Amino acid sequence: MSNLLLLCWEFFQAGLLAVGGGLATLPFLSRMAVSHPDWFTRSDLADIVAVAESTPGPIGINMATYAGFKVGGVLGAILSTFSLVLPSVIIILIVFGVLEKFKTSKTVQNIFRGLRPASTGLIAAAALSLFFLALFPGFSGNLLKDAAGIVGTFNWVNALCCAGLFGIMQIPKLKKIHPILFILAGAVLGILLKL
Repeated sequence: MSNLLLLCWEFFQAGLLAVGGGLATLPFLSRMAVSHPDWFTRSDLADIVAVAESTPGPIGINMATYAGFKVGGVLGAILSTFSLVLPSVIIILIVFGVLEKFKTSKTVQNIFRGLRPASTGLIAAAALSLFFLALFPGFSGNLLKDAAGIVGTFNWVNALCCAGLFGIMQIPKLKKIHPILFILAGAVLGILLKL
């Protein structure tokens, strides 16, 4: 039971501190993967990100449900998901009543002005970590530790898929294509090429 309580506490903290939505939970989830590999690994996290991007629901919710189920079955999935969502519900209820009154306040505007780049930085750090995990399957998450041996684990097929999709997304007409088609194409390529 204490493992389930710890799981709920970790996801509660992620829900409380991940300002910026689903992607902002990635640094917290990445830290959990290192601290609690029995809940999920960095590879599990990369897989959940791929699944979460191709299914409804935020990444954090999907990861909380997955880890909770792994630790405590259906009850664990429900409790960890609830723990992640609870801080947002509490904050929204508090902010809803206060924000309307203070939204023109310079202090409130400055707080939001500071939160945006902080959230962007956290998301960028998590994206960089996922980038290395996708292109260098042996990457442990520590760039300084893995710097010497990381080149030997480079996956050219993944790199070509990533670069190809990035290039395609720079073409204005192709940006109008629904993202699910690109995700499905990636899944098909993964099956065909056994990435």
